[in-house]
Amino acid sequence: MIPYNSRIDLTPLTAAIDAIRAEVSTVIVGQQPTVDLLLTALLADGHVLLEGVPGVAKTLMAKLLARTLSVDFSRIQFTPDMMPSDVLGTSVFQPKTGDFTFRQGPIFSNLVLIDEINRAPAKTQAALFEVMEERQITNDGTTHLLADPFMVLATQNPIEQEGTYRLPEAQLDRFLFKITIGYPDAAAEVDILRGHHQRKSLNEAVQAVTPVVSAEQLATLRSQVHQVHVEDNLFGYIAQLVQSTRANKSLYLGASPRASVALLNSAKALATLRGRDFITPEDVQELAAPVLRHRIQLTPEREMEGSTPDEVIAQLVQRVEVPR
Repeated sequence: MIPYNSRIDLTPLTAAIDAIRAEVSTVIVGQQPTVDLLLTALLADGHVLLEGVPGVAKTLMAKLLARTLSVDFSRIQFTPDMMPSDVLGTSVFQPKTGDFTFRQGPIFSNLVLIDEINRAPAKTQAALFEVMEERQITNDGTTHLLADPFMVLATQNPIEQEGTYRLPEAQLDRFLFKITIGYPDAAAEVDILRGHHQRKSLNEAVQAVTPVVSAEQLATLRSQVHQVHVEDNLFGYIAQLVQSTRANKSLYLGASPRASVALLNSAKALATLRGRDFITPEDVQELAAPVLRHRIQLTPEREMEGSTPDEVIAQLVQRVEVPR
């Protein structure tokens, strides 16, 4: 094998990622691909939508990631009666001064877990548009900036439909990834049972997870991701892959240019996760499904046939010519 000398010193990044993995693995078993996608999104400065049936550790995974970082964390449980002010904050009248002061909502945090995001009505969903894209909110004509870093981890249950609201396409497009979490295999489930038997309580295990990366360190790691080299032909490959979703007969809605940017940024982050300072077509292919699955819509005919977005994405990846 030809020795490879990285143009970026990725030693601190690798050490930080390994430390996060080690802390998370003390509680989570058999979800390494999901953990890697979460770490990729963290390095790429993107939001994540976690989808899976109840009991597959969606919320737990988000809480563990938050505990490995020395940042502020808040959790919001979305409900059908939730108002936008419950998330963003509201102006409160001060009798002594006769003025209104803005009281910040739980969205003003570094890492925000939104549980069951599809249970809130459309007006509350719309309240997240500005904050997720521009990292700010506007209240009574005044703009309030959020502190950096800012990341939203949202969960939803794909099975239960009663009392839920479909997320608008404009909001889905603001998530870097949609990660689907399935059931663990038999061996992993045995390890889950063994771990549950050995520890006193899950809450104690979560509390034992310690922060290993600070906000300042995370900013430095993200700056290294920006320095990752991208060959010119890979720009064309990403663009062609995303554009192929707009001309596919199986799709009613194709991916937007925001998807191209998301695919590029996440591929750069994944490359650093793998110890490289350059991206490859394989990085793009690996991330095509989590980046695109929530940004495309099947035609009614394909839905009735039982097709899935992931199947169409896999076909597109096979058809688009890989640059050499």
